Amino acid sequence: MGPLTVDNSLPYRLADLLSISLVLRQTAPYLPVSSVFALAATSKALHHIVHHSPDVFRYLDLSTVKSAIVPYEPLDSGGISWRAQRMDESLTEDEFYSGPVRGIFAKLQRRRTLQNVQTLVLDGLSVPADLVREIIAEDAFNVRILSIRETKHLNERKLQQVLRYAVRPGRPVGTPKIKGIYFFGQRETVQEAPRQKSTTKKSRSPSPKGVMSSQGAQIGAEWNHKSSEALSAALAQSPDKWYQCSGRMMPKRASLEWAETLKACEGIIAFDVVLCRGPRHDPARAFVSNSDSEASGLPHPASYLSPTIATIALGSKGCDTCHSCPERPAVFGQSSSSEFPLLSPIPLHSSSLRAAQMPHTIDGSNLPPLFVRCEDCLKGRWCERCHKWWDEDCYTVSAVAQRTELQQTEFMQDAATDGTAHMLPKQSIKVHMGLCVNSCLIGEMMAGAGSNGMWG
Repeated sequence: MGPLTVDNSLPYRLADLLSISLVLRQTAPYLPVSSVFALAATSKALHHIVHHSPDVFRYLDLSTVKSAIVPYEPLDSGGISWRAQRMDESLTEDEFYSGPVRGIFAKLQRRRTLQNVQTLVLDGLSVPADLVREIIAEDAFNVRILSIRETKHLNERKLQQVLRYAVRPGRPVGTPKIKGIYFFGQRETVQEAPRQKSTTKKSRSPSPKGVMSSQGAQIGAEWNHKSSEALSAALAQSPDKWYQCSGRMMPKRASLEWAETLKACEGIIAFDVVLCRGPRHDPARAFVSNSDSEASGLPHPASYLSPTIATIALGSKGCDTCHSCPERPAVFGQSSSSEFPLLSPIPLHSSSLRAAQMPHTIDGSNLPPLFVRCEDCLKGRWCERCHKWWDEDCYTVSAVAQRTELQQTEFMQDAATDGTAHMLPKQSIKVHMGLCVNSCLIGEMMAGAGSNGMWG
């Protein structure tokens, strides 16, 4: 066979294309690990590229690797695939659950490719805190971005200790190597096709009564919710959830210990959440005395709050009145990197902190500002439905708004019963029971009129 020409065949082989570093770097992250090794087995040239190029395993996602999942076997089964020796009583629980991932790391280290991994994804796997410590501290690893979202058998208290030790003041120069950790958010999952429910068997549970419990009403409510989300995303400048009016970004509030850990890691290790920078977290601005608040037994709206993780995304427009905030919104490229969370999805082609934090714009306009706060800083100031909110300079939360939802409801009902509701200033309360008074609360009252709810 003569040499290949443009006239009768392709001028380059696949191995020739993948030998180009730029092509390989852009292609490899899209291939599952199993496909990479299958490709290496097709020819000597591709085998050499896969096992000797530093770009192949720069981004390593083990969350979809079957051998990385702990099988549901008893601890005394007599032997497991990822350990050569027989399991005995000396094997700790952490060693057992980290066995599959450790086995993969051992194989990569023998092939001298473990040092090339800079972005490591372990979402949903069994990852004890000791394994995270090794990834952060051991010289065998060179990980810059680590994702351990929704992992199993991970002791959070122990992980906090690992992180605090890694950022201690007396740590060696150039450590830790890791720059960002995805931990608090939800991992990206492949959307599965919805399964059709069987129509042969009837449900034994009694169907609830009421108009809103009907199938049509539930479908309508679901579509209204989806339409609201689609409209919010369309009006936003960025597709990133942190820059939209997404509301609560975490299913549950993080502990104070996590907030203190993030404070210790500030400027050294970034996370997929940030600390709230509201004025109540600033000791110089928060300690303000107020005789009226003390007399009513309620905390002053400007009372000090300890460091807290910001869990509510408020969009990029700021306060509904002044479109800003007292703490100054974070603007990428101008503010400190510690003010920005790591964004999802994890960047495929770069392991830098800038690539993980930089927001995207839909129309190519300027990067939007970031407004995020904790729930305590938004109490009585934020509408949970339309996500409007008012800052401390534009709205002083009244004593009524500082009360619990039950106390607020009783106060409003008493005012209506006594006929004194008209005496309340119209703008004295902007948010009641998590809804803005001017629009969302009125709509809720109209929807509940005539029902057996509290507005019936």
